[in-house]
Amino acid sequence: MRLLIFIGLLISSTAAHAQDSLRLTRQQADSLFLKNNLLLLAERFRIEAGQAQILQASLYDNPSVNLELSAFNNQTRRVLDVGRQGEKIITVQQLLYTAGKRNKRIALATEAARLTEYELLDLLRGLRFELRSRFYAIYFQQRTLARFDQQIVTIQTTVNAYEKEYSRNNVSLRELVRLKALLFQLGNDRTEILLQLADDQRLLRTYLGVQQPVQPLVPNEARRYHLPDQSDDTLQQMALRNRPDLLVAASLTRQAELNYNLQRALARPDLRAGGTYDQAGSYIPNYVGLSITTDLPVFNRNQGAIRAARSQISYQQLLQRQRSFQISNEVTTSLQKVREVERRVQSVEGQFMQQFDLLNQGVVTSFQKGNITLIEFVDLIESYNQSIRELNRLKADRVGAYEELNYLVGEDLFK
Repeated sequence: MRLLIFIGLLISSTAAHAQDSLRLTRQQADSLFLKNNLLLLAERFRIEAGQAQILQASLYDNPSVNLELSAFNNQTRRVLDVGRQGEKIITVQQLLYTAGKRNKRIALATEAARLTEYELLDLLRGLRFELRSRFYAIYFQQRTLARFDQQIVTIQTTVNAYEKEYSRNNVSLRELVRLKALLFQLGNDRTEILLQLADDQRLLRTYLGVQQPVQPLVPNEARRYHLPDQSDDTLQQMALRNRPDLLVAASLTRQAELNYNLQRALARPDLRAGGTYDQAGSYIPNYVGLSITTDLPVFNRNQGAIRAARSQISYQQLLQRQRSFQISNEVTTSLQKVREVERRVQSVEGQFMQQFDLLNQGVVTSFQKGNITLIEFVDLIESYNQSIRELNRLKADRVGAYEELNYLVGEDLFK
C-alpha cells in the first residue's frame, strides 16, 4: 500500500510539474532558440569584429612629422636658439603603398569577415539539429513514461490484491514475489527513462535559454516528415550549395589565394614621400625640399612568405575537395537511414500496435479470472512494455533521421 501511495504521489507530482512547464511547438522552440541562445548572440559580436577589421584595413597610414631644433648655438651662446637667427628642421613624410597592397588587405579582411558569417551559419545548423533532436527525444520519452505510469498503477493494484490473497494462503509466496519483481523492474525502467529525460531537458533548456521544463507539443509529427521528393543527386547538389562548413572551406581557400596575392605585392617596396623645411642648415636659408624614399629589394624579396602562401593554397584546395566528397557520402548515407527507419516504422505502426494495446487491456482481466497463468501474464506485460519503449524509441529515431538529413543537406526540407 505504501508503494501504491508513493506511485500515486509521484504521478501527481509529475502532472503538476507538467502544468508548470513551458509548452512549445517545434516552430515556437525554433523562434525562442534564435532569440535566447547565448552562443548565437555571442557569435554576432565576432561578425561585428570582422566588419571592424575591414574598416581598419581600409584606413591609410598616418603621416609622420619630425622636428629638429638647435640645442645650443655656440656663436650666440644661446640654448634652444630657434628664432630668426637660430636653426630648426621640419620633415613630414607619408607612406604610399604600391602594387595595390591596401586593396588587397581590404579584400582579405572582407573574406575573413565572410568566413565568420559562414561559421555562424554552421554553428546555427549544428545547434538547431541538437535542439530538435532533444525536443523530439523528450516528447517520445514522455509518451513512454505515460504508458509506464499506467502499467505501474495496474501492476501495483494486482500486487495489492495478491498480498491480500497471500495473507489468506490462497496464493504462493513465489507468485507474489514474481509480481513484485515485475513491479520493481517497471520502476527501474521508469527511473532510467527519467534520468535520460532530465539530461535532455537540461540541454534543451540551455539551448532555449529558459529555466522551466519544456513540454513539447507535436500535433503533426507523422505528416511533417516523409520521404523527400527530390532525387538523391538533387539533394547532394543542394548540400554542396548550402552547407556552411563547405562554404567555410571555400572561404579559407579564397583567403589563401588573397594572401598569396598580398604576399607577392609585399615584395614590391613602398614609397615614403615627404617634404623638408630647413631654416639655416642648408646651402640657402629657409630651404624647402621634397623627398622620396624606398627600400631596395636586394636581400629580402619576401620569398619565404610567398612560397608558404602558395603551399597554403594547395592545402586548402585539397581540404575543400575532401569536404565536398565527405558531404556527398554523408547525404547518401543519411538517405539510406531515412528509408530504412521509415520502412521499419511503417511495418510496426498502426494495426500491430492497436492489436497489442487490445491484448494488453485484456491481459489483467484474463489473469484475474485465471484464464492465463502468472508466467504468461508476466511475459505479456514485459513484452508490451518493451515494445512500447522500443516503438517510441524507433519513432524518435525516425524523426532524428529526418532531422539529420536536414542537417546534412543544409536546408529545412520538412517544414
